[in-house]
Amino acid sequence: MKERTLANRAEQAQMAMMLEVCAYPKPGNVDRCHDYSDTRLEHFLASTILVRPVFEAAERTGGRVGSLIREAVMLTNSHAGGNTHFGAFILLIPLILGGDIEGARRVVAGTDVQDAIDFYAAFGLTQVRVAESDDLDVNDPESIAAIRERGMTLADIMAYSAPRDMVAREWTNGFRLTRRCADLLHVHGHGREAIVRTFLDLLASVPDTFIAKKHGAEAAERTMRCAGEVLRGGRDLRAFDAECISGGINPGSIADITIAGIYVALGEGWQWDC
Repeated sequence: MKERTLANRAEQAQMAMMLEVCAYPKPGNVDRCHDYSDTRLEHFLASTILVRPVFEAAERTGGRVGSLIREAVMLTNSHAGGNTHFGAFILLIPLILGGDIEGARRVVAGTDVQDAIDFYAAFGLTQVRVAESDDLDVNDPESIAAIRERGMTLADIMAYSAPRDMVAREWTNGFRLTRRCADLLHVHGHGREAIVRTFLDLLASVPDTFIAKKHGAEAAERTMRCAGEVLRGGRDLRAFDAECISGGINPGSIADITIAGIYVALGEGWQWDC
């Protein structure tokens, strides 16, 4: 079979976003088989298209991480589906700027206070859940003052959030789960079956922090255990998917990391259409 390569990193990031949401069944998430009442597959696909100018700018001219994340959120807020990819942008934009995981680590290390402020502006445009105990409240103007006063970079903000947010944690641990996701995709073969299996492997190995913020830590742990049962053959995948959908259990953080992992794997020659 002829090997297909993507034209550029912007296209690679768009493909990663599209491939993740179209793969099925991924327990609890929007995919081609089911929507949520307020967010549909079309909203995710629209975001994939609308964000292209930001990805192209990041690849061609570089720029500030915080402002690029803010611009990505602004462009993709133009539909009624709400935030679809905020966590994915947090991971993809350093990867596009840096070219690969090693480059993304350098980008993260080079962030500054202005990046942190722009990121908080982006956060304010979303409806992303935050922990009730978080004293850097995105809706509180004093948080921006505190960031300036403390001289907190965007990397500092991610380190502050890392214990409660696995996407932020990727910035502090060198994109560890992103790397693992890409490795799993290579192991599991090609196409959407590999994406679903990789998604389940990640879901079975670490509690999803988006679930924890919405439903509590026990719900995240229970979901992780159920995913493990699916992998061991003790639970039906489609039944588990239906249970998650009916309970509003959405492993959104695993989805964001899966997008980043697909991006990395595509850059390493992983084939999506075999």
